[in-house]
Amino acid sequence: MVHVHVRAALASPVTALVAALALTGCSLTGGGDGPTATEPPASSETSSGASQEGGTVVLATHESFHLPKRLVRSFEAETGYTLEVRAAGDAGTLATKLSLTADNPIADAAFGIDNTFASRPLGEGAFAEVETTATPPEEYLLPEGSDRLVPVDSASVCVNVDTAWFEAEGLEPPQTLDDLVDPAYADLMVTPGASTSSPGMAFFLATVAAYGEDWQDYWSDLLANGVKVVDGWEDAYYGDFTAGADNGTRPIVVSYDSSPAFTVSGGRSTTAALLDTCFRQVEYAGVLEGADNPAGAEALVDWMLSDEVQSALPESMYVFPVMPDAEIPADWAEFAPQPTDPYEVSPEEIAANREQWLTEWTDVVSR
Repeated sequence: MVHVHVRAALASPVTALVAALALTGCSLTGGGDGPTATEPPASSETSSGASQEGGTVVLATHESFHLPKRLVRSFEAETGYTLEVRAAGDAGTLATKLSLTADNPIADAAFGIDNTFASRPLGEGAFAEVETTATPPEEYLLPEGSDRLVPVDSASVCVNVDTAWFEAEGLEPPQTLDDLVDPAYADLMVTPGASTSSPGMAFFLATVAAYGEDWQDYWSDLLANGVKVVDGWEDAYYGDFTAGADNGTRPIVVSYDSSPAFTVSGGRSTTAALLDTCFRQVEYAGVLEGADNPAGAEALVDWMLSDEVQSALPESMYVFPVMPDAEIPADWAEFAPQPTDPYEVSPEEIAANREQWLTEWTDVVSR
């Protein structure tokens, strides 16, 4: 997943958002606060003194994976395993690599496959069955493959509005996807493209879920109403969004449900996510079929559901934890409510239609 804001309280909303782009390039093997691949465990025994199998457990993940050193050291000390992390590009690239190497896995475990890419590696038999001591809520489970991919975090892509701009203009902001084609909001929206951006693809999938086979008509109406399509999330948020760019002219942008936690000023957020427009992305972890260290891989997946790791996710990887007992930052709790009924498209339907949809979407946008 390559599409996140920084999730810590920084000097200003723009500073917070800029810092996110630097931080999300970090992985546990590449700078930031992550451990090196060769760092040994503090102990080959658990804190209770029980000897473990030990050895190295290799995790394949995307380039945005990052957890604090102290947590990794704790995992290594308590299990006896040494964690080695191998970044494999973005979520789509990771899914492709795992699919192509299903008979000769590149790691023991994988993290970062989301619900828009899960079908292909599952279909190729890349993942083995896995059992965990914790049970994630059913709402995050895959319809097929939940015995092989375990949900770890979620983040919903939602239309966001600059509420301060709308207040100043005396205009009620939109609330739904239908509202976005209202002439009252002509030339006010910017979105990253579905073919060039993960959040852009998620917004596109929300429109597929909402309008079914009529999604092309909806996009034609959006374009007729002046929506601007740009390459990436950064281009949209920092280049055109009034709350993210000094020279921005568009107060409606496709971003995230957590984004309003980073535009807080004077005890209130100046932006809001439209919770009736959201598409939920869930990231999963699993044990790779044919892994050299399946026991270590299963211990790693189990650890990612622990309270300590789950509570670290918002400020480390800027996503919501899936486990209900995890703690989230105060600004998230107050200013970043999650959608209760986000749009969904099954991974199987996405896999079957992705290329055709993107071809058709490109045709509509380029008319």
